[in-house]
Amino acid sequence: MTEKLFRLAIISTGGTIEKTYDEAQGVLNNGLTVLDMMIELLQLEGLELDRISLMNKDSGDMSDEDHHEIADAVHACDSTHDGVVVVHGTDTLSVTGECISSKYPGIQNACVLTGAMRPWIMRNTDSLQNLAESFAVVQLLDQGVYVAMHSQVLKFPGVVKDQKRMRFIRKEIT
Repeated sequence: MTEKLFRLAIISTGGTIEKTYDEAQGVLNNGLTVLDMMIELLQLEGLELDRISLMNKDSGDMSDEDHHEIADAVHACDSTHDGVVVVHGTDTLSVTGECISSKYPGIQNACVLTGAMRPWIMRNTDSLQNLAESFAVVQLLDQGVYVAMHSQVLKFPGVVKDQKRMRFIRKEIT
């Protein structure tokens, strides 16, 4: 008897996790995607991955239309997959998480947003850890929209980036 694979949609949008070094300009930017190289480093038995390259932007450059496009892509994958992981820049990850959870409150599966504070190409990156964590927790979570980074999982709505600690936290209600 063959085990049923968990069908996972991976929507890539760019962000720090996918930044590479542009030698000509001497800067890190979103050019070539490194997500496929990262995925190849992981042991992903039991997963069937469908990779969707939606955009490759620094999330600080995303428009309202971009956040809605990501939400619509998640919604489209929700009915055809067992879970969705969105690889996203951390600057506006909360905006996208809020957009998905408010636009599609009846999401059937778990949608996990993840990213990195430091690019994959850096020695002290958090990107591979965050990606691996998102692949694991998306299989365990109830329906809804989450962020998974730095060994924690938070559910939307009400998640924000703490700029001081460089972590995602629950928004304090004042």
